[in-house]
Order: sequence, then structure tokens, then C-alpha cells
Amino acid sequence: MGSVAHYLEVRAPAEKCYQWWRPLTHVPEIFPDVQRVEPRTAEAEMTHWVVSGPAGKNVEWDARIVEDEPGRKIAWKSIEQQTEKSNTVSTAGAVRFDDHGESTGVEVSLRYDAPGGGVAEAVATLFADPQQKVEQALESFKELMENNKPGR
Repeated sequence: MGSVAHYLEVRAPAEKCYQWWRPLTHVPEIFPDVQRVEPRTAEAEMTHWVVSGPAGKNVEWDARIVEDEPGRKIAWKSIEQQTEKSNTVSTAGAVRFDDHGESTGVEVSLRYDAPGGGVAEAVATLFADPQQKVEQALESFKELMENNKPGR
């Protein structure tokens, strides 16, 4: 199991930052390994994640928002799949927003774990240097918010 976190100050209101993150569907814009995050429900409480793995194989899982405090925090966790293959990827993430008026402190934290076998190899590749990936993602998010670029 591993975990990473990074905090960055963004010159944008907390509500704007929160609104960008809330559906989770914009995550691929700042995390290059994440191909897509698709809503499974109308309010996107459940999402399906598709992430690039090694040798062109994708890793996929479903996640549920487990905490949602508008303008303050969003947290999600993968849902254990009841399948014949017990190759479930266990992930969790949270984004916290500290409202400082014209700016917002944004902290992204991720936790991940995987079973053995091919899925473990895929997740290991996916999460190679996770701290750097989270830092780069937050820098990309900061640029999006500060340059008023709309999300997809």
C-alpha cells in the first residue's frame, strides 16, 4: 500500500476549485495516466475509472464519493468488485480546499493498493513516482484555475 499528498496555493476561489473537482470527470485533464472518469450516476456519486497500464493494458475500477462538503472537501474510494477475478485495485483519494478569500489552499491525497499478479504490475507502473505525478497534476490544476481555462 502506498500514499501520497501535496498541497498548493491556487489564486482562485474555493467554490470554483471545488466545482472543477466535484464530478471527478476532469481528472484526466491533469493526470495523464488517467484516460477517463465516467459518471455512473446522474450526480456522479459513482464513477468508472480507466487508467493506462503497462504494455497497453488498461486498469479499470469503479469508485464512490464517500465525503462531499461543498467548497471544502471531496473524497472517493474504489468499490470492491464482486467478480471471479479478485484482482480489485483498492484506491482512495481526497481533495481538500482551504478558503483564503481570493486564493485557495488545495491538497490532493491518494492511497492505493493492489493484489498480486498482472494487476499489481499495472498498478506499480501506474503509480511509479506517485508524488511527482500528484505535484505535476496540482501544478496543471493551478494553471487551469488561474488562467480561467474551462474544463472539458
